Amino acid sequence: MSLSLLGLGHFHSEVEITNGFLEELEIGTNREWILERVGIETRRTVLPLDYIRDTRNSDPSMALEAALYSHADTGKQAAEMAMRRAGIAKEDIGLVIAGSSRPEMSSPADACAIADALELEVPSFDINSACTSMWAALYMLSMMRPESLPDLILLVTPETLTTTVDYSDRSASVLWGDCTTAAVLSTRLPGRARILGNTFASSPAGRDKVVAPLFGHFDQEGRTVQMFAIKKTIRCLRELKKAFPDTADDFHFIGHQANLLMLQTVCQRCDIDDAHHHSNVVEFGNTGAAGAPSVVSMNWDRWQDGDDVAIIGVGSGLSWSSYLLRFGDLT
Repeated sequence: MSLSLLGLGHFHSEVEITNGFLEELEIGTNREWILERVGIETRRTVLPLDYIRDTRNSDPSMALEAALYSHADTGKQAAEMAMRRAGIAKEDIGLVIAGSSRPEMSSPADACAIADALELEVPSFDINSACTSMWAALYMLSMMRPESLPDLILLVTPETLTTTVDYSDRSASVLWGDCTTAAVLSTRLPGRARILGNTFASSPAGRDKVVAPLFGHFDQEGRTVQMFAIKKTIRCLRELKKAFPDTADDFHFIGHQANLLMLQTVCQRCDIDDAHHHSNVVEFGNTGAAGAPSVVSMNWDRWQDGDDVAIIGVGSGLSWSSYLLRFGDLT
């Protein structure tokens, strides 16, 4: 069963963390060091810069109180853009699913908070799989009976990972940004694109390699995770090309927005040229589950009939996933 994508939206906070700001924190980093290792220039955050400067977010339990936006706030913004693009009213939505690397609360689900912000009284629940949360939700939906689902589904990935960062740790500080994406989906109604070839896999033995605790700081084994991400992305990309050999010159690639150097390595090994590789990691950092779909959303008006876009995610769990987004004729 394939899913249709009717609309996609995104939201970034207006608060920007530049490399210059990180250098001012005096944590042993500068622009050259950052660009050499991750290729990121700026990031967006839901936190006030004064809060980061004054506290370094030493107690992340205080970050939610300091935040300028909640997951409900960012989810509503992204969802409203997605619904406008889909040409639907919010009352048409029959199900809300959310997922992220760090839910705002253990309970209730982020999906419930977002649905309430949209004034929707519909079934709402979370499917959390860290940076592969959107992929996991799409994989689950692709295996469900179409008749068991409502006509229109709203899928939201609110990511506020800067609230987990220890801003005295240069390795984490340079990576993360905040973003929320939202997609309007259907198993029955046509849209701008179809979501094909969903895959999802996990290696729970690696569950301790990337950790974002509810009441602690983000931590990962950087080199191990990067090598894992490169290996799995290359494998998924090659498998999508093999599964859809008719893509020809219209095959595009959007990977997990972990860092620019990782994406460049994948492109080099898979012969993806600059014109067919799309990213936003340089300007927005690693935004977890929202990263790759936000790239699609920010380029929404540029996609043309016949474009095939390979969307590949990797993340904590450890997990990896992929699908093909095929724009144009849905017959």
